[in-house]
Amino acid sequence: MRQSVISFIQKHKLLSPHKTILVGVSGGPDSMALLHFLCSIQNDWGLKIVAVAIDHQLRGDESRGDIDYVKLMCEKWNIDFYGTSVDVPSYKIDRQVGTELAARELRYGVFAEQMKKYNADYLALGHHGDDQVETMLMGITRYANSRALGGIPVKRNFSTGKIIRPLLCVSRMEIERYCSRNHIIPRRDSSNEETDFTRNYFRKYIVPLLKEQNRNIHTTVQHLSESLQDDEQFLMKEAHNLFKKVILTDEKNNRASLEISEFETYCRALQRRVYHLILNYLYDELPNHLSYMHEEQFFALLKSNKANARIDFPHGLIVEKSYQRLNFYFSNHDQKLYPFHKTITLPGKTDLPNGSKLMAIHTEDPEAQSERNYLCGVDQVDLPLHIRTRRAGDRMRWAGLNGSKKVKDIFIDAKIPVNERDKWPIVTDNNGEILWLIGLKKGTPARKTKSTSFIQLYYDNGNL
Repeated sequence: MRQSVISFIQKHKLLSPHKTILVGVSGGPDSMALLHFLCSIQNDWGLKIVAVAIDHQLRGDESRGDIDYVKLMCEKWNIDFYGTSVDVPSYKIDRQVGTELAARELRYGVFAEQMKKYNADYLALGHHGDDQVETMLMGITRYANSRALGGIPVKRNFSTGKIIRPLLCVSRMEIERYCSRNHIIPRRDSSNEETDFTRNYFRKYIVPLLKEQNRNIHTTVQHLSESLQDDEQFLMKEAHNLFKKVILTDEKNNRASLEISEFETYCRALQRRVYHLILNYLYDELPNHLSYMHEEQFFALLKSNKANARIDFPHGLIVEKSYQRLNFYFSNHDQKLYPFHKTITLPGKTDLPNGSKLMAIHTEDPEAQSERNYLCGVDQVDLPLHIRTRRAGDRMRWAGLNGSKKVKDIFIDAKIPVNERDKWPIVTDNNGEILWLIGLKKGTPARKTKSTSFIQLYYDNGNL
């Protein structure tokens, strides 16, 4: 086993000489074999080794005994030791998470703390080839994306350095033989015999069946894991580049959008990964009940022939198709801002909920008009002026139009996204006559006069 692990370390460049390495040690065969192996190369590599043992307070005296055993062996092997306990039972109640997740979060918190304390370069963990087989099988049964099938990484960034797993190239049986040959009598975790935990079920019933077909299944699966992780790394790099290119983000309002026709020119593999990047961008923490079904709904929405359609994601996220755009936004954000109705300050500035501004002045020398401003005679309208969002039945008239037209139809003709219509600012006079559908239409006041004094409005949202 020793030479296999050394070759694996060299192949993946897991270790460099004269570095500080922390070793997560539970007292079981895997971690004890790893600790002993690292001791055996300590002098040749010039390593500083620190063993870190953690009692999760799940097995009473048994787990406390594990810590005492690791400490004793570290004294025997002349290795620095750090031991502590974490309160998993209380943590899982406080955070409303399962036992395994609670234990993992607390354990890695201790690891990160000790990495910083020792300014360590590596954290070595005892995961082996059979663990890899179990993990990838569990991925198949739990998830529906290729990333979940990548398994346990050989190395990854963590705290002040990297997590490394030198034993992924060997099986559980090889580790047991190594312990026997080196007179290591490891502790045994009684909970490993229980099959209530998914991993233990795979370990006891599924993996042995695979080994009947292939004794070296751990080697095959490790090669597959590395291949999948290499492919995923490349694809994710491309996906990040595509995200920057085609996704329009609004950090202030926690929104994102994309142009469907452009997005669909890229391969499905990148589309899928960009979809997940969008979710990671929008959610502070991905909801547990976000599943592959939502991904399927997303792609169905992309292909939908409907001009306007939407799907609801967990925690109030809305994915909405509006003509050739797909918009991602949280419904609870807009509920705080809209609808609105404000009296326009004249002269002065009126701040709007979306951060835009409306400036109003009196003038006898109006400037050239554009879609950014609006002009009307003082005696053509009833003051004060108002700015608000739309209401049911809103209609407006303008020069050259026979009669009036529904604001709803104006939005449809202009292909304004459905989610934008209820937020669109509308200027009216005090009688409710619509003067300006900002950025779209300028109304003509019903009262005809030859004004010499005017009201000039300027709208600024940074886009018009």
